Amino acid sequence: MKALNKLTNVAKARLLHQLFPSEIPALLEFIQGMCRSILEEEEVNRKNWNDERFSFDEWLSLAGEVNDRIYRYGCQNNWHFSFQLFYDDAAFVTIHCLMVYANIRQHANKKFAVAIDLLFNP
Repeated sequence: MKALNKLTNVAKARLLHQLFPSEIPALLEFIQGMCRSILEEEEVNRKNWNDERFSFDEWLSLAGEVNDRIYRYGCQNNWHFSFQLFYDDAAFVTIHCLMVYANIRQHANKKFAVAIDLLFNP
């Protein structure tokens, strides 16, 4: 296995899925909920937007893409989870949702939140 700092987002996602497969359905539900919230509350989110990496319209498009990929592919299996959600710029939205999920929710499995932080927190 490669060193942690040498793993791609896809490899990190694959590892997270392998270690915690039972946590993935709830995580996917949360990600879809966040994406829907971004899309449905566009006006409020646009006013508060301050990320210089993406315009709000780009972020809105990526959130829609992540939501669509989960709907279309299910993303329950390791391959779809890692490649559909962590391969391209959509990974920025997915990782943002992961960090919110790990830091805000009180997880029964504390190791899952720690693993998210370890793998995806820069």
